[in-house]
This record gives sequence, C-alpha cells and structure tokens, in this order.
Amino acid sequence: MAIRADQIQGNVSRRTFLAGSAGATLVMGLGVVLPGCSREEAAIDMAIDAASRSFAPTVWFEIGSDGGILINVAKAEMGQHVGTALARVIADELGADWDDIDIKYVDSDPKWGYMITGASWSVFTTFTMLSQAGAAGRTILCDAGAALLGVDPADCTVEGSNVAANGKQVSFAEIVRKGDISRTFSEEELGALPLKPASERRYIGQTTQALDIPAKATGQAVYGLDVELPGMVFAHPMIPPTRYGSTIKSIDDTAARGIPGYLQTLALTDPSEVLQGWAVVIAEDYPSAMKAAKAVAVDWEPGPTANVSEADILAEGAKLAADKSSGVLFVDDGDVVAARADAATTHSAIYRTGTVLHFTLEPANAVVEFVDGKCHIHSGNQWQSLILPTLAKSLGMEEADITIHQYYLGGGFGRRLWGDPMIPAALAAQQLNKPVKIVFQRADDSRFDCVRSASVQQFDASFDMGGALTGIEHAAAAGWATLAMAPFFMLDGIDGKGKFHGFEINGADHWYTLQNHRVRTINNELAQRTFLPGWLRSVGPGWIGWGVESFMDELAGITGEDPIEFRLARLDASGKNAGNVPESVGGATRLAAVLRDVRDRSGWGRELPDGEGFGVAVCGGQERAMPTWIACVAHVAVDVESKSVKVKKIWQSIDCGTVVHPDGAMAQAEGATLWGVSLALHEGTTFKDGQVVDRNLDTYTPLRMADVPELDIKFMDSTEFPTGLGEPPVVPVAPAIGNAIYVASGIRVRDLPIRLS
Repeated sequence: MAIRADQIQGNVSRRTFLAGSAGATLVMGLGVVLPGCSREEAAIDMAIDAASRSFAPTVWFEIGSDGGILINVAKAEMGQHVGTALARVIADELGADWDDIDIKYVDSDPKWGYMITGASWSVFTTFTMLSQAGAAGRTILCDAGAALLGVDPADCTVEGSNVAANGKQVSFAEIVRKGDISRTFSEEELGALPLKPASERRYIGQTTQALDIPAKATGQAVYGLDVELPGMVFAHPMIPPTRYGSTIKSIDDTAARGIPGYLQTLALTDPSEVLQGWAVVIAEDYPSAMKAAKAVAVDWEPGPTANVSEADILAEGAKLAADKSSGVLFVDDGDVVAARADAATTHSAIYRTGTVLHFTLEPANAVVEFVDGKCHIHSGNQWQSLILPTLAKSLGMEEADITIHQYYLGGGFGRRLWGDPMIPAALAAQQLNKPVKIVFQRADDSRFDCVRSASVQQFDASFDMGGALTGIEHAAAAGWATLAMAPFFMLDGIDGKGKFHGFEINGADHWYTLQNHRVRTINNELAQRTFLPGWLRSVGPGWIGWGVESFMDELAGITGEDPIEFRLARLDASGKNAGNVPESVGGATRLAAVLRDVRDRSGWGRELPDGEGFGVAVCGGQERAMPTWIACVAHVAVDVESKSVKVKKIWQSIDCGTVVHPDGAMAQAEGATLWGVSLALHEGTTFKDGQVVDRNLDTYTPLRMADVPELDIKFMDSTEFPTGLGEPPVVPVAPAIGNAIYVASGIRVRDLPIRLS
C-alpha cells in the first residue's frame, strides 16, 4: 500500500488512549487496533496495514514519581532538533513545566509503530496525535489532582506541572504517587478533547534552546560512529566496480597477512541481493583494516553497466522525455494536445540536473552484534521500518529478532532513509559470531551512496493569437528511489496506467492555475540499472522546481510580463488550487501572499549595477497534501568574462502554518537555503565507467564559507496547521539564482549545477 503525508496524518485512527501506573510512574500512550490484534495488543500504526503485528501499547511519554517527564521520540535527530519540537507539542497541551522535560530517542521496538524521519513529515504527521496525547494526559492529571484537592475538576487549572484550584495546588509528582491515574479514552473521546487555542500556548511558537544542543556542545552526544562494543572487530568494505551484477572471481590477501592486526577477508553472500559482489576486510582495529584493504587484491567480474556514463544517462532521459507515449500520467488538466494544435506560437525548453551525492559529515557506519540469537544493530537511521525487512532477509531471521538502536546522525539528508550500510556489518558479525563495526572511508561512502539521479525535463508551452499562455506539457525522466527501495509506496497513474510515486515528481502539480496542463513522470531504466537512486533533501521538488520555476520565468519573458506579476496572475486559488482543511487552508492565496511579501522586502524592481540581477521563484512545499508556501528572491552578480557567479543575498518568505520551535525552524530554513545555493552552483558529479567520478572533498566541492550569501528569512505569522519545513526552503533557491543570472547577463542557464561556459 502506498503512503503520502496526508495518509500518515489520517491513519492515526481507530485508536484509544491508554494510561496507567507502572510502579510509581504514569505511562501514557496512543494505541491503534490493527487487523488481527486485540485491544490489549493495540499500537499506533503510523503508515501501512502491512506493518501490522502484535505488540504492547505505544508509550509516548512518562511522568515519574519525582515529576520528571520523559518524552519518547520515535524520530531520528540529525541536526533538525525534532525531539524538541515534538516535546513542546506534548508539554504545551499537558500543562508541564519545560524544565521537567527530557527526551529519549527510541530503538526499533515494534511498540513505536512505523518509524520514518523524512519528507519533512515529522511535525505534520504527529501534531494532532501528540496534541491529543498531551490533552488526554492533562485531563487525567486534572481529574486525579482535583480528587486529591477535594475540588471540582472544572475549577482547576493545569500549568507548570501542577494542578491548582482555590489557592491550593498539587504537583504532577504527588498526583502520580497518590492519585488515581488509570483511564482509557475512546477515539470519539479523544476527538472531543478540547485543545488549547493558540493564544493559550506557552511553548509552541516560543523561543527555546533545543534540548540536544548541550550534549552536542560538550561532546556527550553519542553518534553511530562513536559506538564500541567489547570484543568487536573492524570491517573495511571492498566495494565492487558496479552496484549490480558484479561477482568476485578471487581474493588474494597474501600481501595483507603481514600487517599487524589483520585477521581475514570475507566474501559476503547477501540473500537480499542489496550487496552484490562484496567483500569486507576484518582487522583488530580500524587503521589496520584501512591498511590491509589497500593490500588485499580482489578480482571482480564487473556487472553489465561498467561502461555507463553520465552522458549516456542524460541522453536516455532526453529520449524518454521526448517520447510522448512514455511514462505515467501525473497531471492531465484540460486538453494540451488541442491547445498545442490551436497555438499561434509555441516555446520549448529542456532542463537537466546532474548526479548529486549526499556527503554527510558522518560517513556510513554500523556496529552489529548477536546476543542469545537476537541481532542488535547500533547506528543512526532515518527509516528503521524500511530496512528491517531487508535485514531479516539478508540474515535469514525474523524481523522481531532484530533491533536497531538509534543514535544521533551526523547528517542524514535522505541518505540514512536506506540502511544498507548495516547489511555488510550484520553479515560479517553473523559469520564471525562476534561484534563487527564497519566504517566507510569517504571515497567508499561516495561510491556506495544512493545518489540523486541525473534528470531531464522537457517543457512545451503554447500561446494563442493574443500571446496568452494556453497550455504546458511537462515530462520528467530520472531514476526512481522509491521504485528501488520502497515499491509498496507506488501509486497508480491518474489514468490507471502504470505506477509512480510523488517523491520523484512532486512539485510538477504546482499551485498555478493553468487551463491545459499535462505532466508525465518517467523512470529512466538505464539510471535504475546503473546505480541505486536515492532520496536527497527535498526529493522530487528539489529538481522538479528547477525546471518549473525557470520555465515560468521564460514564459513571463515571452509574454512581456514582470516575473512576479506573471506568477501572481496564476495564483488565483481557483478550482483545485483553493486548498483544503486543515493542511492547505487558503490554497494558492497563501503562496501569493509570501510572494508579495518577499517582493516588498527585497525591493524587487529597484535599479542594480551592471552585471547584477534579481531572480524569483516559489515553492509549494514537499507535496500538495502538505504545502509549505515559500517565495524566494536571489540577488546575484555575474562576471561573464571570468564565468563567475556570486550570490550576494537571498530573501525567503515562508508560511508553514504554526511554527512549533522557532529556533529550530530558522536553523532548518537557513541550512536548507544554503543547501540550495550549494546545489545550484557548487555540487554535482558525473558517472564514468558505471561509478561516480568525484569521491572526496578535493573534487566534490559543496558550498564553502567564503561563498555564503547574506540571508533574510521571514516566517509569516500563522496559527494554521503546521506543515513540513526541513526541506522546502531548498527548492526555490536554484531557480531563483538561475533567473537572476538571466537578468544580470542575458544567459539562460538550464543545467544544474550552473556553469557559465
């Protein structure tokens, strides 16, 4: 069964709220009755019915007899401070004192339900659930506290971890020790619980330091790379020449045997076929493993894509995009064929993006041990529920016998959505019957990366006799991560022919009103066979937006309109663009509002020196079911002679509804904006002989500090439902820069990364 953000939001149903005492602790959780499960075996299913299994009630927070409140976070912390945001949702509704709050990032125990941290879904998909959990907890504590005080619950207030009435108060700690705290809420009762209006919130929307910062600042935070276990050995990967189809003909470790600490080299057999033609060097310590890896000679039979290049992948994408019979229909409004046939003039353009690496600061790693027949994996991961079935297949074990212990991630950016670095460590540990730690050196990490596929987009626009735009046909071809790693997410095309997923095409269904609009999403099978496509921060919109927003500027130039006015005229919120409750109240009018705001703040239209220009682009977020309204203006200076581009300043106006944790939100927006600059001008590699060419920071050159522009980012005041934030600010940056380059120099750039050649 496929899933979207709105489906996650909507699937928190058929549930009860369970509360009771465990020793001297109040434990609270939401539970969902899954198919075949009794009420006692209920748990929250955050995604798909296929994930159903029997387990204990999900516990989201616990209040100890000392008044301490532990909030369990089933998300990955990778710099976005997600635990603080989710904790503030609960603490606000609960009436807790923030100083009493602590958080814990949990392991992959099935009681936590379906676990994923990605697509900017974390707050959006849990806000209602956690708000109701806090409200239910407040109700229980209020009733129990009122009984201890001998007052009517209606006369009580719950604030600062106390229940108070008539000048008397009792603390949460005392209520837990003495009160009656056993209670169950039905779904109907949960839905009827009064949630605090925005005006009464104490924590949501207010400034605070993220709870994870002190540990990170003092070095106490534990990342996957930090984990060590008694008796463990170290593994160094020996990566084959192609992702698929390579086989080992022979291994010669003669030269490595004299290296102190070297133990052996293992050829790995992976029943899941994620690893094909792999070996690992085993040593007593990692320096020895690194040294031995250089001495071990592995003779491979390469797979069938050993000669594939970036040019081959892009050529295949261009061929597919030009073939109007290819792909799956994603949008089909009006009649683009008739509009094209009746057109007085037409305009076409092809936009491309190159291969992009994730390049997380913390390289891929995992520690695996087997204890009493159970597999324990220590690593930072974004999507535990995705990799567990693959691990089970690789190891020939039941999923229930595998636990992923979660740690801080030194960057995720979508790379840790797929936990394949765990597999070689797990296979080696199983074979050796001892703990194994694998660490990928940077070059190996790059070769094993699930890269963002190179892409090709073709746009064909038609105009009537009066010069008005009458239709746009859009085709987008790339390798698909979801097809490779999460095929159960795939959706039927709108005509029922073929399957696709929005992670590869979202953003093409934009919020502009167009009378005739068709979008085809196309899998580039050559890319799919050559490498494992991955999800990179902002997924589909990150490269789809490059084409859509750049092409909109081209069309504005053809019609002779100001680029902002051209966009505003089409953000009329008519028809399907009117929006829905609660996630997109106001529809395209909110996108128009941020566009007007950034226009005014940036001084759009003012005179600039020669060689400088402003460019604009907008973004509707990660997906229509979870829109984040963003408008971006970039100010650039172009030196045509030296072929250099300097981004001087970027303005962004952002409407993501309620901003739960403003400090974290601003950090997210700033980081995402700079990532957008990096993708636009600095990042990118190519394939040669079936592998990426750039594997380290000597040739793969993300944005450096000297190139960081001035940022002016504003969040719109809003009490609407909170939507995703971690990724959307990436999306409009590259097209805004590209459009500014055109204004400054007259050069229309259509390839990412941008090169003035």
